Amino acid sequence: MDLNNATSEQLIQLEQSLSEQYQQLQALKLNLDLTRGKPSAEQLSLSNALDGILNGDYISKDGTDTRNYGGLEGIIESREMGATVLDMPIENILAQGSSSLTLMYQLMSTAYFFGLTGKQSAWHLAQEVSVICPVPGYDRHFSICEQLGIKMINVPMTSNGPDMDVVESLIKQDSSIRGMWCVPKYSNPTGVVYSDQTVERIAKLGQIAHKDFRVFWDNAYAIHDLSDNPVSLSSIFSACDQANTQDSVLQFASTSKVTLAGAGVAFLGASETNLKGFKAVLGVQTIGPDKTNQLRHARFFEKPESLKAHMKKHAQIIKPRFDSVLAHLEKEFSNTDLGKWESADGGYFISFDTQKGLAKKVVQLAADAGVKLTPAGATFPYGNDPEDSNIRIAPTVPTVKEVDQAMQIFTLCVKLASVQQRL
Repeated sequence: MDLNNATSEQLIQLEQSLSEQYQQLQALKLNLDLTRGKPSAEQLSLSNALDGILNGDYISKDGTDTRNYGGLEGIIESREMGATVLDMPIENILAQGSSSLTLMYQLMSTAYFFGLTGKQSAWHLAQEVSVICPVPGYDRHFSICEQLGIKMINVPMTSNGPDMDVVESLIKQDSSIRGMWCVPKYSNPTGVVYSDQTVERIAKLGQIAHKDFRVFWDNAYAIHDLSDNPVSLSSIFSACDQANTQDSVLQFASTSKVTLAGAGVAFLGASETNLKGFKAVLGVQTIGPDKTNQLRHARFFEKPESLKAHMKKHAQIIKPRFDSVLAHLEKEFSNTDLGKWESADGGYFISFDTQKGLAKKVVQLAADAGVKLTPAGATFPYGNDPEDSNIRIAPTVPTVKEVDQAMQIFTLCVKLASVQQRL
């Protein structure tokens, strides 16, 4: 579909044809949801064996009775798992409840209100506090900043990660910057894996940034590969060690999309200094995490190869859904300028950019035809996409057939909105 060379009469005829197709799909009264990156019921069932796996044995390998209070850091087996996922020594790992989002909120709140290295390091003492946000990005990150009253500064994403020239320039010029959000592997929503050079440059930010600056390294998709030969992510821990900036990065991960989304284990990887500062605050909030659930997960993944085999089962379920999305986009838009997208090799999302000014209209058209999408603008701070073009597609929950139906509607909506804009 080449709209650039179409006459007004051709555009009118095309708009009429697309509208008729749209009305036919509307008549099906579908109810399909592609809004959030949640595991499907099929994926959740992979972990049903967690139920009853302890069989009355609640004792950790170091003798801890996991039914009781205590153990703020989490049990040793769970911390070992976190060390594997985050590629860090176990001494730098803290294991908590099911949500890494909760941990991220707690860490940013601690940095803001209490400071990670004493009261004098609390962010709120500054006249203004800002955090760098690569865009498009994860809406939950932005919600945390918005609730805490932290200013967000957009930085564009590239095929290698955040535009580091812009990041470094901002940090040198703006003394209010205290943090930066990162989803380094299969970035939400673009699917980008940060290059080795980008990881190295992020590790070196601690050399030029404010002493209380922290990178929030949300490695949510560290092990969520769809390919048998996935692109590897360099170790930010090793890069920080080489740059002597160990305190500048806080790492996060969880099993929320590995086992049971509402009953998993979350991990924090941090320097000794950061762990000490956080535990001083965490110890007031809780006496200890759910160690019994941590032990369940440790037993479930007791064999060295268990986790890798488990994630391959996830990939077998998810990949056909991703393939369906990409096949529709390729078929409808490969030789047009109506949209562009990333071919993700893992994670939970596919990012699609319409022509400028059309994302909200496409999302509304899709909703009116029975396909719910993440609100346009959600992938930008304050819900404001300056170009109104980015749409996040989350295909994991519907069946492959439903994804196929949803994408037929989605691509039609993109074409219809594009033609109507041109008219």
